[in-house]
Amino acid sequence: MQNEVGRDMISLHIPLLLGLGFLILMVAWLPLILRRLPLSLPIICLGLGMVIFSWPPFSDYSPHPTETPVIIEKATELIVIISLMGAGLKISRPFARDGWALPVRLLALTMPLTILCLAFLGGWLLGLPVATALLLGACLAPTDPVLASDVQIERPANTDEDEVRFALTAEAGLNDALAFPFVHLAIAASIAGFGMDVWKEWVITDVVVRGLVGVAVGMILGTLLGKAIYKLPTGTRLSRTGDGFVALGATLIVYALTEYLQGYGFLAVFLAGMSLRREAGDHEYNVRLHDFADETERLLMMILLVCFGGMIIGGGLLQEIGWRHLLFALLALLVIRPMAGWLSMTGIKRSAGERAIVSFFGIRGLGSVFYLAFALNHGDFGAGNDLWPVVSLVIFLSILLHGVAVTPTMRRLDRIKSD
Repeated sequence: MQNEVGRDMISLHIPLLLGLGFLILMVAWLPLILRRLPLSLPIICLGLGMVIFSWPPFSDYSPHPTETPVIIEKATELIVIISLMGAGLKISRPFARDGWALPVRLLALTMPLTILCLAFLGGWLLGLPVATALLLGACLAPTDPVLASDVQIERPANTDEDEVRFALTAEAGLNDALAFPFVHLAIAASIAGFGMDVWKEWVITDVVVRGLVGVAVGMILGTLLGKAIYKLPTGTRLSRTGDGFVALGATLIVYALTEYLQGYGFLAVFLAGMSLRREAGDHEYNVRLHDFADETERLLMMILLVCFGGMIIGGGLLQEIGWRHLLFALLALLVIRPMAGWLSMTGIKRSAGERAIVSFFGIRGLGSVFYLAFALNHGDFGAGNDLWPVVSLVIFLSILLHGVAVTPTMRRLDRIKSD
């Protein structure tokens, strides 16, 4: 049987190379074409995957999360950490109470409120057990750093960033890490319930210790790497190489060491990126680091979204969708996130239009896939695999809805700012 599969894969070798070549060219070409169209790169990739995996013989190799859960977890983990490094390298704004007021509100209020509402809705509308409902809320609450690039800061800057783009970039960079404690709580509850020992272990280990380790390792390693890149004697600085793949090396080192020390690697990578940006100052090499991370992220994003399209079509994930799942997805995207975002910004001195954009663009994507795969691989959720259809539906609708809306919305915002 394995020999037959191997022969089939070899027979597809040339078509796969051809398709990969076209995919790589699309990474560079499509953003130029889509710049003024109400479409996004993720929509094209998703549609491409759905088309490819609907045809034999590719339909025989459609990925399915229940058959390859570890591969899905590790693949989405890689693209998320690369995206987080790229996001950190964009932000030049120093930590200050006033300058970070908007993203702090989004992180401290919007995300917990969204988790609570989604968990309640999952239990009430979908009939999920408490631990599983909590997992659903934790997976879908954080905005996605991979698919949200169109609403984030485009490139590193030395001046103050656009407030909307800065808020969405900082939120996506941090809330992927801050959702992890809730994922760990759901995992612990799926195994041992919600007893006092579980809560105590969660607060001490998953909230405090893991968080502090992530902050410490990210900032310390980011600073040390930044000094090695920019501050060593001229002849020995890493920046002298001009190699952008240093960003990838830094990402892997920071993430792996943090995870080894039982900290939150997502948090560490983002903070390391910000620390590298701070050490860079006006040095142009920071742009090279960011661009390499961005190019790597876009290539991986296209490959994974093509596979996600295959999961939807070949894996039949949306075939199990009923009206309750559809109602849940629409409420999550059109009511819960916008409402939570709007309420959390009460008192913030921004225009109604800016608040509406920040509230609406709570994009869901590959980060949610990672969290769900991670939790199901480490917890005991019984029928937890039943979450794949509803999570996939939310991501699918988010890609379509936000992808169509992002270009005209951000162009209108830029016109208003320039007037």
